Amino acid sequence: MKGLNLGLHRDQPWWIFNLATSAMVSLLLLGSSIAAGQTSEKTPVPPASKPAPTPVKVDAGLGGKTVLLWPQGAPKAVGKTSADVPTMTIYLPTHNTTKTGVLIAPGGGYSYLSMHHEGEDIAHWLNARGVAAFVLKYRLGPVYHHPIELNDAQRALRLMRKNAADYSIEPDHIGMWGFSAGGHLAATAGTHYDSGNTQSQDAIEKTSCRPDFLILAYPVITLLVPNTHGVSRKYLLGDDAPQALLNNLSDETQVNKDTPPTFLFATTDDGIVPVMNSVAFYTALVKAGVPAEMHLFQHGNHGSGLAEGNPQLSVWPELLIKWMRERGYASANDAPVNPVATMPAPR
Repeated sequence: MKGLNLGLHRDQPWWIFNLATSAMVSLLLLGSSIAAGQTSEKTPVPPASKPAPTPVKVDAGLGGKTVLLWPQGAPKAVGKTSADVPTMTIYLPTHNTTKTGVLIAPGGGYSYLSMHHEGEDIAHWLNARGVAAFVLKYRLGPVYHHPIELNDAQRALRLMRKNAADYSIEPDHIGMWGFSAGGHLAATAGTHYDSGNTQSQDAIEKTSCRPDFLILAYPVITLLVPNTHGVSRKYLLGDDAPQALLNNLSDETQVNKDTPPTFLFATTDDGIVPVMNSVAFYTALVKAGVPAEMHLFQHGNHGSGLAEGNPQLSVWPELLIKWMRERGYASANDAPVNPVATMPAPR
């Protein structure tokens, strides 16, 4: 492999970790400073080579069963168009021996969603490896700002856990996989969660929204300069977010010992989201004693997804499934796909 792969594990001896970390930081500083300059708060750069924002229909035709997160209407919805209706599209494999389900949050700078490249494709990849997949369509800026996006993700996690038996998954085998801004949403879900509202009349709201593990692909993590992604910050919070909120949603500052185990993937010369976002989150995880694994590659464009056809990056999904298998979240053998399984209505 021509790309530089720095795979780090927090369970290695301290002297190996220190040596690897020192080498990693030295290699990354130049690339991260360039990336940071391209994505400063003052001059946010929109994602390169991305399509213009387009509405996503409730029934997006992704091949799975789409359900409304709130059948009676989403809280604080300002209309009834597709953009106002958060959904979850369910893909079930024929066999799921580990009873694992993963909520997928596509990226798009909190302004649109890459539903196929970072949604449907990921769901089929998981199904082929015996893992249930749930693609989240969450509400977006500039109409919707925090905490709407997080509330949509939390609702989907609660729904998965409440109806786990219907989806043939276990309540303690529920992960969240986010790309780019969806990575920020996943990291936020993993650092801002609750055990449920016992006073709610809604049984789903009584359920925990904590993901059991996180997968973060070229994620936005911080909302602080110089390493933030200006577009994501703007569409999530608007132009005049208070400093306290920026600090609170810079997820590297919110990690503690209860943060879920995490797998991270990024590229050093990512020109959209600085690689130091991933480095900062990984560093915080290690400091808190949370199991973590990170793979950084020297070259690769932002938004690579599964990197099919890219000889430098295409190995990263196999590193991920190896990590999932080691932690009991995927079986040793791949399973056939059944993306159109009949799903019961959410209770």
